[in-house]
Amino acid sequence: MEKAIKNLAGLGKRLSASEDLKEEIKNAVGKNPWFIELFVQHAVDAVINEMLDEQKLKEWLKPYELRAVNRTIGLIFAGNIPLVGFHDFMCCYVAGCKMKIKLSSKDDALFLFVLKTFSEIDEEINEKVEIVDTLKNFDAVIATGSDNTNRYFEYYFRDYPKILRKNRNSVAILNGEETKEDLAKLADDIFLYFGFGCRNVSKLYVPVGYKFEKLFPAFESYKWLHTHNKYMNNYDYQRTLLLMNSIQHLSNDFVMLREHTSIASPIATLHFEFWHDENVLNTHLKQNEEKIQCIVSKNNFGTAQHPELSDYADGADTMKFLLSL
Repeated sequence: MEKAIKNLAGLGKRLSASEDLKEEIKNAVGKNPWFIELFVQHAVDAVINEMLDEQKLKEWLKPYELRAVNRTIGLIFAGNIPLVGFHDFMCCYVAGCKMKIKLSSKDDALFLFVLKTFSEIDEEINEKVEIVDTLKNFDAVIATGSDNTNRYFEYYFRDYPKILRKNRNSVAILNGEETKEDLAKLADDIFLYFGFGCRNVSKLYVPVGYKFEKLFPAFESYKWLHTHNKYMNNYDYQRTLLLMNSIQHLSNDFVMLREHTSIASPIATLHFEFWHDENVLNTHLKQNEEKIQCIVSKNNFGTAQHPELSDYADGADTMKFLLSL
């Protein structure tokens, strides 16, 4: 374990000092129109500072009785946000597993660069990791995809130990007493990565009588979104649907707020629902926990895209799963 931690921490230091990384970020931006430099840099910084910090790695791994897991794990990475599959890779590395990784064509350049950089620290990584187009000859699988893709995964991997992740979204609970600074942090939870991440807030729970005029000024730091062509195509399409169907909503130049029961919302749209009783709200959230990735409120606005190493996606403990094989 100590060697794995040292190697991972060394990777963090090497990436942090890498001049070539800046060029790879530009390559990633060039391949995917939804990857802009600001957001890719944010994802890279999160990996370096929050996943590859030596002390954080030690604290994360303390509860586990680590051993070498002599298994080959098939990994299917999603491509919704940059380096989204890195945590799964890291778990497999710490557990001593071999990996067969199917990358998303939307997000392959950065991971390949990270893997190449890691091989300069641990030369054996090239023997442990194989990048594949199709998964074959593996012992267990960890796959992330949409709800539709997940139905295929369930069938195809039915005979294997597995972690299969579906669509999830995140929600925010407001009490009406938030400051402008609180709401500015909430804006990060909503708009980072254009809202594509499972940890992005797609729905607000607001108290009855909430003054919505507080929100739009606090979102001003993301006003530049109206200059992004693909994002605004989504905005224009959703706004047209709302207007054509005479659906009440609030809007500014780059986001719409619509009252809706669904937790998931389209890009450039934010759903909201009123609450009046905290116990009723908590019961509702409990009933929908399989659709919710994380919950933010006044105490932790701005943290949705800064998960701890132990904040496993969909609540499935990846390290525990690997060590059980």
